[in-house]
Amino acid sequence: KTLDLVLEEHLKVIRNQKERDLFHRFISLSMSGGKYQFLEDSDTSLLLSLNHPQSAVRVLAVQHLKEIIEMSKEGFDDTFIEEAILMRLKDDNLEVVMSALSALEALLTTLKKMDEHIGFSLLSIFERADLSKDEKWYKILVATICLLTKENILKENKDLLNRLVLQLLPFVIITTNNSKSAEWKVALCVAESGLCSLHPLLKGWPEAFKKVIKATKSECLVRGSNEKLIQLLLENLTSEDPSSMLQMVDGLISIAEQDSHTPKQKIAAHIISSVLVQSCCSSSQVEACHLPLALKVFYLLNEKVRKLEGQYNVEAFLSTFPLETTSGSEILLETLAGYIKKLNSGKDVDVEHTILLIILCRVFIEGLQPPDSFPKDEVWWNPETLSDKSKDFLHLLLGLFEVLVLRASEGIYADQFRAMIRLLFKVHLKDLENQFRFLSVLWTYNYNLSNQLNFGMDAVLQTQALYMGCVMLTSQTTQKKRQLALATSPVTVSLLINLASPVSEIRRAALSCLHSISGIKESVFHPILHYLVQKAEEIISDQAYVSQGLGSLFGELHVQHKHKTQQQKLSEALEALLECVQGINCPSYVAKNVMRILQEVNDEVVLSRLLPVLDRLLEKALSRPDGLLKDEALLLHLILGKYNQHSCALLCTNQQCLDLFIKCLHISQEIYKGLPAFQIRALGQITKPFFAALPDGKVQQKILGVLFDLLLNCKNPHCAQTISSVFKGISIDAEQISVELEPLPKVKNVATVHQARRQKQQRKVQDQECVPEESSVNWQRVTLILELLQHKKKLRQPQALIPVLFSLLARCLEPSLELENLEYIKQLILGCLLNICQKLSPDGSRIGTGILDEEKFNVELVVQCIRVSEMPQTHHHALLLLGAAAGMFPGKVLHNIMPIFTFMGANVMRLDDAYSFQVINKTVEMVIPALIQAEEDSSISETMENVEGVAVKIIRVFVDALPHVPEHRRLPILVQLISTLGGERFLWILLVLLFEQHVTKSATSVASGEKDAVLETDTEFWISVCCEFSAKEQLQTLMKILHYLTKLPENKEADDPQQKKSRLRKTKSQSQETELFNVEYHSGKQLRHFKFLSVSFMSQLLASHSFVKKVVECKHAEELKEFEQRLLEEVLCYINAVAHSVEENADTPTAKFWRALLSKSYDVLDKVNGLLPTEVFIPVIRGLMTNPLPSVRRKAMDLLNNKLQQRTNWQKEQVELLLKLVPELIAVVQRNTSEAEEEQAINRQTALFSLKLLCKCFGTKNHVPFVPVLNAAIDVISSDVKEERNVTGSALLCAAEVTCVLKALAIPHLPRLMPALLKVLKHKEELVTAEIYLLSAVTALLKVVETLPRFLSPYLLDILREVIHLERIGAEMGPSSHLNIRVTSLITTIATTLPPRVLLPAVKKCYHEISNVWKICLGTLMDILKEHIIVLETDQLTAHQSELTAFFVKALDFRAEHSQVVYRRSLLSKRGCTSSLNMCQIVFNYSI
Repeated sequence: KTLDLVLEEHLKVIRNQKERDLFHRFISLSMSGGKYQFLEDSDTSLLLSLNHPQSAVRVLAVQHLKEIIEMSKEGFDDTFIEEAILMRLKDDNLEVVMSALSALEALLTTLKKMDEHIGFSLLSIFERADLSKDEKWYKILVATICLLTKENILKENKDLLNRLVLQLLPFVIITTNNSKSAEWKVALCVAESGLCSLHPLLKGWPEAFKKVIKATKSECLVRGSNEKLIQLLLENLTSEDPSSMLQMVDGLISIAEQDSHTPKQKIAAHIISSVLVQSCCSSSQVEACHLPLALKVFYLLNEKVRKLEGQYNVEAFLSTFPLETTSGSEILLETLAGYIKKLNSGKDVDVEHTILLIILCRVFIEGLQPPDSFPKDEVWWNPETLSDKSKDFLHLLLGLFEVLVLRASEGIYADQFRAMIRLLFKVHLKDLENQFRFLSVLWTYNYNLSNQLNFGMDAVLQTQALYMGCVMLTSQTTQKKRQLALATSPVTVSLLINLASPVSEIRRAALSCLHSISGIKESVFHPILHYLVQKAEEIISDQAYVSQGLGSLFGELHVQHKHKTQQQKLSEALEALLECVQGINCPSYVAKNVMRILQEVNDEVVLSRLLPVLDRLLEKALSRPDGLLKDEALLLHLILGKYNQHSCALLCTNQQCLDLFIKCLHISQEIYKGLPAFQIRALGQITKPFFAALPDGKVQQKILGVLFDLLLNCKNPHCAQTISSVFKGISIDAEQISVELEPLPKVKNVATVHQARRQKQQRKVQDQECVPEESSVNWQRVTLILELLQHKKKLRQPQALIPVLFSLLARCLEPSLELENLEYIKQLILGCLLNICQKLSPDGSRIGTGILDEEKFNVELVVQCIRVSEMPQTHHHALLLLGAAAGMFPGKVLHNIMPIFTFMGANVMRLDDAYSFQVINKTVEMVIPALIQAEEDSSISETMENVEGVAVKIIRVFVDALPHVPEHRRLPILVQLISTLGGERFLWILLVLLFEQHVTKSATSVASGEKDAVLETDTEFWISVCCEFSAKEQLQTLMKILHYLTKLPENKEADDPQQKKSRLRKTKSQSQETELFNVEYHSGKQLRHFKFLSVSFMSQLLASHSFVKKVVECKHAEELKEFEQRLLEEVLCYINAVAHSVEENADTPTAKFWRALLSKSYDVLDKVNGLLPTEVFIPVIRGLMTNPLPSVRRKAMDLLNNKLQQRTNWQKEQVELLLKLVPELIAVVQRNTSEAEEEQAINRQTALFSLKLLCKCFGTKNHVPFVPVLNAAIDVISSDVKEERNVTGSALLCAAEVTCVLKALAIPHLPRLMPALLKVLKHKEELVTAEIYLLSAVTALLKVVETLPRFLSPYLLDILREVIHLERIGAEMGPSSHLNIRVTSLITTIATTLPPRVLLPAVKKCYHEISNVWKICLGTLMDILKEHIIVLETDQLTAHQSELTAFFVKALDFRAEHSQVVYRRSLLSKRGCTSSLNMCQIVFNYSI
């Protein structure tokens, strides 16, 4: 930290940039060490110099390193120096490498000893060295050898020595006869360095090399030295012990396998390969290492042959050597010499390279020796039983065949490799039997899953082998074909299993082979071959056909009318195939595939012949499971597959067959992952057909008992699941299960079902009385059997189990019995009894006579289970059973269940625990439907009202008990209750009873200050109950409540004794609905409270989020729309009834209540309206428009008007629906009956308002539908019958709105509209007395004038008259009145929109009429003219100047005549005259 501060202060003082750079450089050098110091010669740091792109700089840097080492300069890290030198050893420039070697020598001399890291770094030099390109490598190689031999590391590190020798081998090889060349110097250096004495591979090479030099002519030095080197390496290699030799072979192979970059490396690879191949053929090789060595050499040759490429034919070259007389080594040396010569001259050496490889392969094939243990006379060469040496030898044969066939198939070297295939067969497969044994291995080894030979057989090689076999078979004589077609030959069986290959070409090739021997009638396989050859096309097309064909062929053995000789031959052929499977020497993978092609061949004979094989494999699986091959395991699986319905009779006649099957059932170990255990496979064979086909009931009982025993002792869940599946699948007589459940051992092994039934009859009395037997029961076994029975469907005569099940149930209820899972056993027994009941009566109805005696069904025991047990699960099962039995024996069940129901209602509902809650649920779920069903079935004459009466009683029990039920249990209990009864029918009853409870109990039992809180809590609870049901059910519920409220009396009468008696008598005859809220037992206040509470709840429910969500999520929108419309109708009807009650009770103390109830009813109506989406709202309104009640129709139109006024955005479909309402609204407008005339007038007014809104919203884009509207409105305005002012006013506004929208389409209707409108305006007395009526008329006139000003000329004079009078009326009402504002707007519109040619004549005529009559109104007319003149254009004013001048002269004359007489002080007169003067001035100004 102090140094940092000092440096920082010094840096602040420096101002010059140059000095600053020097300071930074100083800091860098001082802190980084010597490797960052600058060198004088390179003007850069040592580190950068070592990596400089110029080689000269790198040389100087390495020399500087050497100086540092020699002078021991400080500031340099030894590791850095060492790494830098070793890095430069890899340099591309040889001078740099030489300098690095010199520096390394100095480093090793002064600082450290050579280690393994340095040694292996030096070896990399030999890998890169190429004397043919640059002879400077000579000095580098010599220096490197000197460094390595100078130290003792080679003696200490054998690995380094081995690597060094292998790297030096290419430099030992001589490729030139010039003894003064760098190559010779390096070779001499190696020989004289002492390295050869350190390693056994080069032992004796210095002496041998000197002898070659002395004894050989200079022109033959290359061949002589290489020949001697090969001989020496071979001798040294074979003289070593096997382990050392194999280790050296690995090293040599690693060199030979490397991609050769230099000529030396290429030549070394061939020489090493030659040494290795000849070492395999050496007679001095002991058998122990011969095959391992041969395998290694074969892998080397295999890779080289596969990589072989060339474009030149070698036939001409090889023809110069007589292969029969010339040794392989002589040809090899001669070819090698030519190879070296061409390589040195830079010519192509592909031909020589190929020849060398071919020669090596021939030498290898000839020199390969089979082990003594290789089989000679056996039928099969079975890889599963061969010794390790025999496996290696067979692997070599297969590998050689594969690589030779690969190269013999195509290419320019195909002939040479075909010759080598012949050589392979000639040397190693001389006999015909051995040839086809070998081919049989090739044909079948692809099916071997264990791969003992470690050889990969693909489909291509298998197909080639098959076609080769076909050629060989075709070329054989008939006698040899007979020999190959015998059962003792592997040929036929090997070919047959290939007919099921998944590769179609393999099947085709196998059929070709079989066709060659199919004509041998003496063969035992002739019937099979003859049949299959005829089905060649089917077999080639379908791999499964061969098994189907053989199944069909051998199925003829069971046909009686077949010729006995033919059946005998078929039987012998089948015996031969099965004999092959039985053979110990036959490979298991072959036997496995034989079983696969015989998959469809099933009978007792086949199974009996396979029993020895099954026994042998089971013994091996039990004694040595690790030694069981996967193919053997699959073979065992296939043999187990022969246990089926076709052969199951053998289990009854052959004890060994049954014992082996049971033994398989007990082998639970999974030997191979992914392969099911033998136990699972055997269990899979116990199918429904298999079990049903067993002729002996004793065997069935035995197998059934074994299944139960396995399940009892089973620890594997998969096994237990399989046994359960097997048990479900098979069809069993209930008597057999009864035997297994019986506690007495002596009745377990009955021979037949008949005997079991006889013994059951003997214990009939004991079963009915449920008397415990003396023998003990294996409850664990019974439990497992009962568990299986829970889901058992295929059970014959299930009623036979009922006595024994009730007997077990009676034992479970014994006080002395103590079991941990006693309740579970009870549940299982109850479940089994339930299943039996459901089988006997699937629809829950009574069962027929003779099926089950009612006395055997002990309902008392089931009831006792409920009373004694404390487990809800037991109660659940018991209640389920009672529910099922209720349909079968309703009287007996209901007689015993009523006490339970009473107990539940009185005690369990008050408890707050899961047990009690579960009991309540199950009681509701099972008992209540039984009670209702019994009530419905009790008498044909009874109606549904009786059913509802039962439901009311049940619901009332729950409602009465509800205050004592914990709060969080109330909702689930009631929901379960109503769901069971049916929400559509009984939800409204529950709500009514809840309202009645609140009115009579809750409201009177709490303080007045807490009533609101209690009501709020109860309402939330009621809403939560309702929202557990669908929207449809809730709507139905609301309708039923409204209907019920409508039927209730309006008020309660006084309680005098006589009236009370009559009401009591009336109550007895009333329906069940009225009895829900018994008016006689409640006060009038409670009745009103009940009504108001019901309506208030409906309003809150409709507004609740939960209910709205239900409506939104409802999938049946159309059905819901119908219920919503009906609800609207019910609400409107109820509102009508309440409104009537309001009128009736206007002067009574209850008037306030009725008004509040009416208000709340309207609230409900608004909630229903707001609930409806537009798509539903419109059809609903349309439906309400057809309702016979005028009040309903009126309210529907009000709802429509509200919707139209509130909403601005409409979809196209919605607009179309709304427009369909126009005709119906017009029909309301045109309806004018004497009945309910006042109400009709209100409806017509409302309909006109609806039409006006519809036109305003949609008329702009939809003109046509509103033309009839205009006609209807005009009809009302011009009606001869005097209409009510409100109706006429609405018609005026509607006509005006339609005219504004229709525009040009309204022109034809002006002759009817305008006279009627002007007629209305003329009746001033009526207009003045009704301001709204007056405003409607003025507004209508204003809109017509604004819309069609140019088409009003026939009516303009009348319009002006009416406007002048209206202006005066408006002035009297005040300047801010609505009338005055509209009249002013009308005057402006007339003055500004009409053309002068139309307006001026009308003004002139109007002036003449009013100047004598209404002189006081001239000012209004002059104002119109003034505004008109102001907006005129100059040309228009000029055109009408004379007319205007004449008019103004008359106006001025009028002023002169009347100025001092009548209107001297009149403001209006002044305004008129002033206006005239002003207008005159304007005209004159424009004219100038």
